Amino acid sequence: MTLNSQLAQHGLFDARVPRYTSYPTAPHFSASIGASEHEKWIRAIPENGQISLYIHVPFCRRLCWFCACRTQGTQSEKPVLSYLETLKTELRHLGNMLPDGITLSRLHWGGGTPTLLSPTMMSELAAAIFNVVPMGENAEFSVEIDPNEIDQHRLEALAAAGMNRASIGVQDFDPEIQKIIGRPQSYEITRDAVEGLRAQGIQSLNADILYGLPHQNTHRISDSVQKLLSLSPDRVALYGYAHVPWMAKRQQMIPSDSLPSPEERLALFDAAQKLFNFDGYQTIGIDHFALPSDGLAIAQRNGMLRRNFQGYTDDQASALIGVGASSISRFPQGFTQNAPATSAHTNAVRNGSFSTHKGHAFSQDDLIRSRMIEALMCDFEISADDIKQRFDIKRTDITDMFDEAAKTFGDMVRVTPERFFIPEYARPLTRVIARAFDAYDLSKAGHSSAV
Repeated sequence: MTLNSQLAQHGLFDARVPRYTSYPTAPHFSASIGASEHEKWIRAIPENGQISLYIHVPFCRRLCWFCACRTQGTQSEKPVLSYLETLKTELRHLGNMLPDGITLSRLHWGGGTPTLLSPTMMSELAAAIFNVVPMGENAEFSVEIDPNEIDQHRLEALAAAGMNRASIGVQDFDPEIQKIIGRPQSYEITRDAVEGLRAQGIQSLNADILYGLPHQNTHRISDSVQKLLSLSPDRVALYGYAHVPWMAKRQQMIPSDSLPSPEERLALFDAAQKLFNFDGYQTIGIDHFALPSDGLAIAQRNGMLRRNFQGYTDDQASALIGVGASSISRFPQGFTQNAPATSAHTNAVRNGSFSTHKGHAFSQDDLIRSRMIEALMCDFEISADDIKQRFDIKRTDITDMFDEAAKTFGDMVRVTPERFFIPEYARPLTRVIARAFDAYDLSKAGHSSAV
């Protein structure tokens, strides 16, 4: 039996499973968790500690058809200016709740398109953030950069504000594919943006590229990867395009019959992975690549790699607080999510409250399973000793969970009393295998393809 046949037998080519950037996943959040829990969990952060902060800017000049993010189109500055005032108010409210001495370990502006903010708006937003919580030692401040929506003045404003890592969305450089997904962005425009960033002293660069796009084949994705490599990013996220038109209505613009089959998606990923590895990038988890000197690669080598809503991270802060419409926060006690609509979010914030509209409080079982799934997603193995040291759980209960999860996977996993391990040849199945540790009903959520 070929490897692909074995992978198919275990559901790789037909399963729809979570990406496990959280556990439990967002569809299982409930309205029983609201603004009072969000506030209580903020106040419980230890004094003089560090937090991560995510700022969501939901606006775009144009809506890319492939995107499933919470965004809205605008050609006017008026709604952006109004939203900026809401962010400032929300940040002041956050500052009133935070214990003394808190600093930032990570700050990320995402969207949407944060770079559609004017230089003045960028400076005002940064000032509002740092007035509430300053950057800590060795902190990272990253911003999602749209090469079509950046210029010299905005680059200068971001650099002056302290941005030290940029994240550029590439998706694919092929003009035909760009047209089909509604994202025109030439290699030259992208290269100019990268050169502009480096001229401002921003040396750390992330890039996102997609596989599984319409009309992609191994030749086309190889060409895009080689062009991306010429820009020398420190790390790359190679995400599988999630075609979920029942959730993201704009994806209905993309013809389903132009999408590669699951088997072709795996071939696309393999082709890209080989090029990254050949160029000296280390594979990080299931879909990231990083130069050996990058923080992700160092964290992986030291057993400190983490996973959160932004994918893989080396951030060790115990709390990630989301600011802005639809933003999700993670605390040691649980998750909270702001209202997704900017109008509902704005109304709540301007009435003196957070807009938290749902969330989830962790049980002990949640925390145990969350750590097991994170370990699989980051390191492809779960250490029984690690779980025993972190939680009040019997070793026999851990091994029982190992044995139960391994029942259907045969030689796709290795199980001993000490560890649960996914061999390299079986790692395309990681999300499918992680699902075996998921105690929640997945039938109610429309997750993405396993490959």
